[in-house]
Amino acid sequence: MKVAVWTTERVVGCKQALLASLLCLLSGVVCAQSQAPVSMADQRAGSVTQVVLGILSYARWPVEPAQLRLCVVGPTEYTDDLVKGTTQETGRPVTVQRLLADNPSIAGECDAVYIGKLTGEERNRLFASLTGRPVLSISESDDPCTVGSLFCLRVSDDQVSFEVNLDSVARSGVRIHPSVLQLSRRKPAAS
Repeated sequence: MKVAVWTTERVVGCKQALLASLLCLLSGVVCAQSQAPVSMADQRAGSVTQVVLGILSYARWPVEPAQLRLCVVGPTEYTDDLVKGTTQETGRPVTVQRLLADNPSIAGECDAVYIGKLTGEERNRLFASLTGRPVLSISESDDPCTVGSLFCLRVSDDQVSFEVNLDSVARSGVRIHPSVLQLSRRKPAAS
């Protein structure tokens, strides 16, 4: 009788060990599936967020806002990370809102504008509404960076760089630290 009880306990113990091993194996598969690799689009969006926050941190407004208001105007490709809202390294919160290009409150409600794809007419009206206002503007689309925007992003799989429109910076009322201007002159690293 003792032998039968010992054998039954041993079989039950082996089954429990086997079941525990199987559960550990399956939970590892589930965890591996939930941690999908970051796509190139997600990486670019993250890089754009870093560059935009960097630019904003080196800008100074005539009256520094306690909370920086960034407005996203037009369809964009890389603002998924940015629209979640964030905090600059200085601890200043950045609130992000999407607005239509023709929204008359852009000049009064935005300290910075991130510009996506707009028609030429929409861009002209937007920049006309910003004239004389201390609003930093960053263009995402393939802008030649000759009219309007202070900064124009250049997004590739390898890196995010930017150009600076010095004429627009001079007229904006927003001061940009010279270090950022030097960064814009750097040539992208050869691949």
